[in-house]
Amino acid sequence: MGNSRSRVGQSFCSQFLPEEQAEIDRLFDALSSDKNSPNVSSKSFSLKALQNHVGEALPPEMVTRLYDGMRRVDLTGKAKGPSENVSQEQFTASMSHLLKGNSEEKSLMIMKMISATEGPVKAREVQKFTEDLVGSVVHVLSHRQELRGWTGKEAPGPAPRVQVLAAQLLSEVKLQDGKRLLGPQWLDYDCDRAVIEDWVFRVPHVAIFLSVVICKGFLVLCSSLDLTTLVPERQVDQGRGFESILDVLSVMYINAQLPREQRHRWRLLFSSELHGHSFSQLCGHITHRGPCVAVLEDHDKHVFGGFASCSWEVKPQFQGDNRCFLFSICPSMAVYTHTGYNDHYMYLNHGQQTIPNGLGMGGQHNYFGLWVDVDFGKGHSRAKPTCTTYNSPQLSAQENFQFDKMEVWAVGDPSEEQLAKGNKSILDADPEAQALLEITGHSRHSEGLREVPDDE
Repeated sequence: MGNSRSRVGQSFCSQFLPEEQAEIDRLFDALSSDKNSPNVSSKSFSLKALQNHVGEALPPEMVTRLYDGMRRVDLTGKAKGPSENVSQEQFTASMSHLLKGNSEEKSLMIMKMISATEGPVKAREVQKFTEDLVGSVVHVLSHRQELRGWTGKEAPGPAPRVQVLAAQLLSEVKLQDGKRLLGPQWLDYDCDRAVIEDWVFRVPHVAIFLSVVICKGFLVLCSSLDLTTLVPERQVDQGRGFESILDVLSVMYINAQLPREQRHRWRLLFSSELHGHSFSQLCGHITHRGPCVAVLEDHDKHVFGGFASCSWEVKPQFQGDNRCFLFSICPSMAVYTHTGYNDHYMYLNHGQQTIPNGLGMGGQHNYFGLWVDVDFGKGHSRAKPTCTTYNSPQLSAQENFQFDKMEVWAVGDPSEEQLAKGNKSILDADPEAQALLEITGHSRHSEGLREVPDDE
């Protein structure tokens, strides 16, 4: 495939390895020999053939987008419009650009998937493409049964999560004057190749999602696609069913912000649905368990939370480090990282009389970016104008909010030390609680049935 070509790649050369090219060629042979396209040359394939091959694995609009993008590829530089069908050369060039290409080559294909005309496209066309792309990822992973325990169905809220994540990706588009596509007033602005190329270069989710759609939709080069860091394995110990606040798109978004070594697995530590509305239960389930993600949904359906980069400990001092962050999932997706202003990353306290009791992240006492009160079900997000630690706005609908749903997920694999400490009863670490039990005449039901772990 090293022949001289036109400016689609003026010297287009397939970037596939020999064994990958053989797989691409086999796919083309299958498409071009489709029995339901009798009037098509054996050296090309039709939209119908592609639809037949993909079946229900991808939404019809995405199949059409991919097909139109391929047939708009001009390898001669002399075409006056898109070809009637897709040739082998067009197919190989398209797949090479989409799966292996740089940001310039990927942006070329995205522009062709959006519009038949050369030149800039409207921001609203980019928005529709992005929504189709995000929706197709959920669709194909659900169809191929590769959600890894998460749900692909829409979570309740003011806007579907597909639109929310698409809006977040779109907000990263920088127009020629440096302004961002924030809000509907920008949808009539022009986006040229340079804008789309810059977007693809800076926002890795665009290229990753394209690879998922093609590899899992066409069932080609699947071995080259590693889903483990995109969609973490979901582990819930409870035998009965558990429906998380988070859907797969929310998890993908948060997971991409975590340290790479912690992206492959999420283990449920605490859920108000399973473990009750109790701050003591929360403390007992999340302390000494390593890095974790806490998320809650307030009564106004705002979904938000934070990433704790270190194990939670009950103590009167702030803890954590600058890897911690706060995030919002609904009504919009955003991540807020440390500002360097202070080190008030994490706070967890219980049983003190002179300082606040609860779980907090960012800000300061009584003015946290995120606060869950010891009176479980109440909290606040006081950030006017923004939280000093994370530069986050008010995450909840109301400054003082109420909630019924809260979850905490450990991320990555636990160390042996964390497993040992996590297996301790809260009574092992709290002599005052042991004494209180004895004073009231109650016994520890677990006493004698298990060994109390040795202190470190």
